[in-house]
Amino acid sequence: MKKVLIYLENLLSKDDCIVVATSGGPDSMCLLHLLCDLKDKFNLKLIVAHVNHKLRIESEEEADFVKEVATKNNLIYEYMEILEYNDDNLENDARTKRYEFFNKLASIYQAKYLMTAHHGDDLMETILMRLTRGSSLKGYSGFKKEYRLDNYTIIRPLITETKKNIEQFMIDHHYKYYIDQSNFSFKYTRNRYRLKVLPFLKEEDKNVHQKFLKFSEELIATNNFIEKYIKELIANISDKNGIKINELRKLDKFLLKKVIEYTLTKIYIDDLFLINDKHTNLIIGIIRNDKSNNKVNLPNGYEAIKSYNYYKIVKINNEDNYEYTLEESITLPNHNTIKKIKESNLKSNYIIRLNSKEIKLPIKVRSRQNGDKMFVKNLGGSKKIKDIYIDEKIPIEKRKEIPIVTDSNNTILWLPGVKKSKFDVETTGIYDIILKYEEE
Repeated sequence: MKKVLIYLENLLSKDDCIVVATSGGPDSMCLLHLLCDLKDKFNLKLIVAHVNHKLRIESEEEADFVKEVATKNNLIYEYMEILEYNDDNLENDARTKRYEFFNKLASIYQAKYLMTAHHGDDLMETILMRLTRGSSLKGYSGFKKEYRLDNYTIIRPLITETKKNIEQFMIDHHYKYYIDQSNFSFKYTRNRYRLKVLPFLKEEDKNVHQKFLKFSEELIATNNFIEKYIKELIANISDKNGIKINELRKLDKFLLKKVIEYTLTKIYIDDLFLINDKHTNLIIGIIRNDKSNNKVNLPNGYEAIKSYNYYKIVKINNEDNYEYTLEESITLPNHNTIKKIKESNLKSNYIIRLNSKEIKLPIKVRSRQNGDKMFVKNLGGSKKIKDIYIDEKIPIEKRKEIPIVTDSNNTILWLPGVKKSKFDVETTGIYDIILKYEEE
């Protein structure tokens, strides 16, 4: 562990605050003990962060053990339980929840670092899994020893060490730790690499983890060089609406792929294991397709959207379907407002005049529903809302934000800011209701 201690001593400064992800296993307990050895020298503030996944009988005992070690060493102990999993991929959901917890703690304590106990074997497993699954250049590199986020840096000090070295260190110092028996189950993909592939590679070269680390560092350096060029390229073919499709289509296959990969890495950052070649190829497919609007569903609630001449990645708005009864004023989920006003001479799609005798009160405001149609003013017939949006060239990501104004019979009266129905009354006609749509 001499190499790890030298690295930490060169990294740390006086009064640093560090969140330490601590499971109770040999890796995290090794890291915690190394930091405790440096605690007084640097006057470190250590936050021991433990997540109880509630998946094993031993989980409670392990949580008590980590708390006991933290208390004995006068460290701050922070605890979280994962009570339910909402994702089909349990490992992914658990990881997401863990890092949300760590991020919250880093913010609360204004930590300089989040340290995790990922080691050389973990890096090998990650690289091998991504090579098999397919990824980007950055994805194939595994993970960095240091990764800077907005408010803190993720540090993995044990990346130069093997699992065997870590366990031997713990034995030599008589440090207690717990073994998660699920690590030996072939049910999990990572375990199959750990238990089958890594032993073979280590037989070929006991220091093979160092070769993988060098491979990772070479890929990271190469990717950084390429990303610098791609970043400048994107800046030249983008505006506030996204990246221009017509410019993307001019690029050769390699550059187009790298642009797509770059946009994905900006979203998924350290979660690149969620992304593979399938996602990249699907996005390239919608860019090259002549269809004006298209999208690709991505992990963690994102969508890659092609909207007319623009490509972008957006967070899916999971706002529940809504329906409000309009009395005097309503503030909508998109933060815009619909309200009754007394008078206005303006002619605009942001104002509608209605005769209460021609509709059934009260007026409702709701989200869009499948099959919605409206009798468009001056059209002489009904038209699907979807087709109205297409004709008006409303970007696909904006459509879900547009409210639907109806009467109590669910007859659509108005698409605020877009189109009015046949129920709109001219300024010279008879009306007793005026509605105005105000954007934030």
